[in-house]
Amino acid sequence: MRHQKQMSNLPISNLPISLSPIEIIRPDAPRGPFRRALFDFDGTVSLIRQGWPEVMVAAMLDILRRDLPSNGTDMAHFCADLVARTTGQPILAQMTCLADEIARRGGTPGDPRAYKQHYLARLRQNIQHRLTALEQNPRRADSLLVPGVVDFLAALQSRGIPCDLLSGTDRADVVAEARLLGVDRFFEAIYGPEDGTPGFSKQQAIDHILHQNGLAGPELVAFGDGPVETANVAAVGGLAVGVASNEAERQGIDAGKRRRLIRSGAHLIIPDFRAWAALLEFLGLNS
Repeated sequence: MRHQKQMSNLPISNLPISLSPIEIIRPDAPRGPFRRALFDFDGTVSLIRQGWPEVMVAAMLDILRRDLPSNGTDMAHFCADLVARTTGQPILAQMTCLADEIARRGGTPGDPRAYKQHYLARLRQNIQHRLTALEQNPRRADSLLVPGVVDFLAALQSRGIPCDLLSGTDRADVVAEARLLGVDRFFEAIYGPEDGTPGFSKQQAIDHILHQNGLAGPELVAFGDGPVETANVAAVGGLAVGVASNEAERQGIDAGKRRRLIRSGAHLIIPDFRAWAALLEFLGLNS
């Protein structure tokens, strides 16, 4: 069952669930009661790093040209597929996957930590102007947030639903960028890999959140635009809401994200949080 009709004379935030842009993928979606909410950061809350997949593909191509002899493979397609498959994993894990592939294909892989630094240097060139603009004028934060997310976070907070952030981006960067965007106040905890410390996984963080807060899986709702957190939350019985955000346009659905999220087990698909009131209704939190 899918609900995608809209009414032009009714604000989207006030649309009932039957008329909202919420797409119900799985009729077995948990319906709560929900006691805690979990959010991915990049592409779900923040748009500061919009364009990072393309930057990572370019960085990987740099590395492949150096460390892997030409073998006729379409390297651009290979890198894009690798990035898509590993979205949501820690950056170091993504670069370890790249090193493993280089070795498997007969190349001589370098240190994944050096690969990570090469990518981050490229990324900083791409996003530094956004960070500088935010530091100089915090009012610009709205244009670097997924639409509706602040209203939705505020609504959850007012209803006593604690929220956490979980990201594959280094935790120190998430903390700094959440503060710049003014959304750090909504989150009780921020989980992410510590720079230089291997072994972080979203699954372990989710298990920790459930255990620490005495939650059963179906009492957790999670919002994310990557396949990792989507699959992890669905696996523990939580409600996995896929945020198929079109980051460049700040409206509409990214078809590639939608496909990957559905394949990973998303119960619902949303483009953003503009229909936050309908989301609250679905979650049983509209009163």
